[in-house]
Amino acid sequence: MDKQILMIEDDPEIADLVELHLADLGFRTERVSDGETGLRTALEGNHELVILDVMLPRMDGLEVCKRLREKKKGLPILMLTAKSEEVDTVLGLELGADDYITKPFSIRELMARVKAIVRRVHALKAEEASGVGKGKIEHERLAIDIEMRRVTFSGNEVELTAKEFDLLTFLATHPGRPYSREQLLNLVWGYTFTGYEHTVNSHINRLRAKIEADPSHPAFIITVWGVGYRFADRQAR
Repeated sequence: MDKQILMIEDDPEIADLVELHLADLGFRTERVSDGETGLRTALEGNHELVILDVMLPRMDGLEVCKRLREKKKGLPILMLTAKSEEVDTVLGLELGADDYITKPFSIRELMARVKAIVRRVHALKAEEASGVGKGKIEHERLAIDIEMRRVTFSGNEVELTAKEFDLLTFLATHPGRPYSREQLLNLVWGYTFTGYEHTVNSHINRLRAKIEADPSHPAFIITVWGVGYRFADRQAR
């Protein structure tokens, strides 16, 4: 097996449990128990995904995430946080984590998250290899280069996390069509668990802060009351 996941977790019981279930999915697990070693291992290795705990010795998970994103922008990161660590959750997503799950978590849900992230990465690689999805979307002052995964607003480059880019591109390629939070979770994140719709809200709010001239009156990502969100349907010609 060449599918390998790096788990940076200092709780051996959690690490044992996750490793056991990852093996059932056909993954090998490389385990480290502190942030410094985890960062070095992630930078030197070729992993499908990093499962990263926030609370770690020697270097916390948020710092690991930040440094990984500076060096390996495309490496998927799934963060593990405690329910009391709301600030850490938000910071982790801001720093570029693709997803997060709170402890204590359902192992079934964690495995679903892992499969969804890996499936999405494989789909993106297939699109790149085939030439599918290499167009550009322009709408007023917003420009999205799908092939280069680059976004500009008024000519200035906008730094987006991987998941923010995926969400924006999905909405922009379906202009005018409203999607519920549950639909976006399924179509962009790749899982259907309820109770995580706030993940969509968090990403929408951060996107608006980055691409809207006035986030309180968005011109691109429009709230459809009682439904969810849609991308404005007036395409630039």
